[in-house]
Amino acid sequence: MTNISELDLQNLRHLLGGFDTTHCKLQEYAKAATDTQVKQFFEKGAQSAMQNKQQLMKFLQ
Repeated sequence: MTNISELDLQNLRHLLGGFDTTHCKLQEYAKAATDTQVKQFFEKGAQSAMQNKQQLMKFLQ
C-alpha cells in the first residue's frame, strides 16, 4: 500500500467511526421496533454497516 496522507487517515477514521455509529443506532432502533418488518429492516442495516466496516478494515491491512 502506498503512503497515505494525514487527511486521508482522518477521513478513514471518520468513515470507520460512522460505520460504528450507524451499526449501534440501527441496533437500538431494531430493539425498539414492534413491527417485525421494521425490526428486520433495521437489523439488516446494522449488519450491513458492520460488514462494510470489516471489509474496509481488511482492505487497509
